[in-house]
Amino acid sequence: MNVAILDDYQHVALSYPYWSELPAEVSVVPIHEHIGDEDALVARLEPFEIVVAMRERTRLPRSVLERLPRLRLLVTTGMGNAAIDVAAAAERGVTVCGTPTVGTSTVELTWALILAVVRRIPVQEQAFRIDGWQTGRGAAALGGDLADATLGVVGLGRIGSKVAAVGAAFGMRVVAWSQNLTAERAAEVGVELVGKEELLSASDVVTLHLRLSERTHGLIGAAELAMMRPSAYLVNTSRGPLVDEVALIEAVRSGRLAGLGLDVYDTEPLPPDHPLRDLPNTVLTPHLGYVSARTFDVFYRGIVEDIAAYLAGEPIRVITP
Repeated sequence: MNVAILDDYQHVALSYPYWSELPAEVSVVPIHEHIGDEDALVARLEPFEIVVAMRERTRLPRSVLERLPRLRLLVTTGMGNAAIDVAAAAERGVTVCGTPTVGTSTVELTWALILAVVRRIPVQEQAFRIDGWQTGRGAAALGGDLADATLGVVGLGRIGSKVAAVGAAFGMRVVAWSQNLTAERAAEVGVELVGKEELLSASDVVTLHLRLSERTHGLIGAAELAMMRPSAYLVNTSRGPLVDEVALIEAVRSGRLAGLGLDVYDTEPLPPDHPLRDLPNTVLTPHLGYVSARTFDVFYRGIVEDIAAYLAGEPIRVITP
């Protein structure tokens, strides 16, 4: 039985001790590079009966699954993966299983981005390393303050509610909106429910915490960005396509936004020549929201549990119907 682990960018998959719990005849092969081309992906995965997907780094649509006749089990980290065509897998008799997750690592990264971009930490740190000191001129060179500022949280689920709590701890006014958010849920979290337009126009920092779906794709476009204050920051640690990327780039270039903190992008990995890389007043990270020691430990323990249960004929955490 051969197991392929996709997108092991940092060569960490085999460092976890849980693999020894599998039968000796199970061969585990990490794939370190991202394979975006479907033909190349099929050729690489063709020998494997089990494939492990690290979140949504690699798309596994019907057109790929139909060309993998040996595939029997797909394990995804987390209990949902929009990059996997679960219906197509089920039709082909492929079992799809998920794993537990942590969630707090994305909350922490969200605040790392907020603090970094608002206080201009990367710019100052880079100047300091080349013998500089408090670089920049004028008011625009000064870092902002969070106390008494307004935090707008778009999406008040498991992650958004924790982000909101940290904002309150900083002494921020916290407002929230999403298409399904109720006043009862907002009160439960201790934040103020407002309309979408009010959130965008009143917030000093807007942070996105929504699932990507047909309804949320492009939720923040040119019109929504125009509602935001020129002194405001946008932070996205959820999914890139929640925001119109072209409109976002233009908003920063024209000075209609003070800056961005981004961990997610329309295309991942982000191409080397992408215009986002050259924007001023931005802090960009390579989708690190879930990339933490604790989260990966939970992921890989769950992956091994899923594989062992499948081999024993009693799959667990099954996603396929």
